[in-house]
Amino acid sequence: MANRLNESFPSFSPLYSEFSPRHRIIDNFSDYFSFNVCDKEKDNKYCTHQLDEMVLESSSSPSTVIIASDAIIKNNVAILISHTYIYNRPIIKIIHYMVHIISTEAELFAIRCSINQASNFNNMSKIIVVTNSIHTTRKIFELFVHPYQIQSAAIFSDLCSFFKHYENNSIEFWECPSHLKWHLHDDVNKKTKTFNPTPLYPCKMLWDLSKKSESDNILKVWKMIFQASNLKGN
Repeated sequence: MANRLNESFPSFSPLYSEFSPRHRIIDNFSDYFSFNVCDKEKDNKYCTHQLDEMVLESSSSPSTVIIASDAIIKNNVAILISHTYIYNRPIIKIIHYMVHIISTEAELFAIRCSINQASNFNNMSKIIVVTNSIHTTRKIFELFVHPYQIQSAAIFSDLCSFFKHYENNSIEFWECPSHLKWHLHDDVNKKTKTFNPTPLYPCKMLWDLSKKSESDNILKVWKMIFQASNLKGN
């Protein structure tokens, strides 16, 4: 389990090679990824059945990893939780929480961490990501400039390595709306809503203030060490 607090991320750099025409994942690996969207014209039981069938088929394969992820903004804190399953058993549970980040970037960061974990497993040929924000996952593969491409670039890097490792490797994104209360995703959804992170400064949530206070404390310690040092003046 990993925890993160008070992190910030840059938005976009046009220098990423992953977005140049000859290196784009959508040009070189378009057959390696797919989206499975919940059919709004069908009832909830149909969508749940589709997800159950996917798990049933995947649970017999030692080379398939399923990731259920969710993110929520609560009291100015982004909470991201993902659970990773192999053989229908939980292998890794990850919690990230941070401030100074919006919900879309939080969702992308959750997917980014999950894919990074899954792609590092040995002998994995298929990654399945279950999320309630399928529209956010589509942003990963958008070709035009958007403010979350630093997350996309990191995901591209992991996926390209994963796809190149073996030509039959693939990734699937499955939509699971929260109201379905499907067991794997409902578990992470409940945890994101009930998890209460402890910020460094609970009275003042501003990231800049937290970092300024930390820096001021470090400077005070350095001044005390300097005053007591025999090397003062040299």
